[in-house]
Amino acid sequence: MSASVEPVSVRAPEYSGPTMMRQSWRDAGFLHWAVEPAEVAPLLPRGVHPDVIGGVTYVGLVPFRMVRAGVARGPAVPWLGTFLETNVRLYTVDDTGRRGIVFRSLDASRLAVVLGAQAAFGLPYRWARMSFRYADGEVVYRATTRTGGHRSVVALRPGAPVEGDPVADFLTARWGLHEDHAGVTWYVPNVHEPWPLRRAELIACDDELVAAAGFPGLAGRAPDLVHFSPGVTVRFGFPRPALR
Repeated sequence: MSASVEPVSVRAPEYSGPTMMRQSWRDAGFLHWAVEPAEVAPLLPRGVHPDVIGGVTYVGLVPFRMVRAGVARGPAVPWLGTFLETNVRLYTVDDTGRRGIVFRSLDASRLAVVLGAQAAFGLPYRWARMSFRYADGEVVYRATTRTGGHRSVVALRPGAPVEGDPVADFLTARWGLHEDHAGVTWYVPNVHEPWPLRRAELIACDDELVAAAGFPGLAGRAPDLVHFSPGVTVRFGFPRPALR
């Protein structure tokens, strides 16, 4: 791995080249479990390693609303551009020193989106039944995969704003995606405004997605960190080989 790892920055570096897609991520919950880097390393693409802070790395469960997704800089795609999603993700750094994430699973409520992302990028999307409710100060996310029947129910109550938290910045200031597709490790850059994060009280977590993503030891263990954000607006650049 490169001796020079890019610094954690809540301000996104602008990528070069055209925009591939844009979208908004709204009402996002962030549940994180600290794990030993050795647990994560075998699950990552070639040339990609666990990103570590305080001697640990993290497994994240992130449910949210995808809103007004569109191609390039064009208008949002009607109906298909708005749906629910929950992902299980890991925190990574590649041999060039670029920080990013790796998705272990992505569950979405639109079948066409699932099929398109699988075909175009090799991302581990699955079709799921999903619901979202935000009422009386409580946010509830529900998902059940249509294949395998893996369930997730997360309820949380957003609290005070987060300011100056280096671990929260480490987990959310991620400006790229690492993905193994067609025998190549790819990096997909993105930019968005800094996440407006809040701490959150976990009301309930009955989740099977994290275990299904390769971490059965976390089943039944309360997450170490819980956050909420009203969301950000995102632009993605085109994939490029990660190891150049």
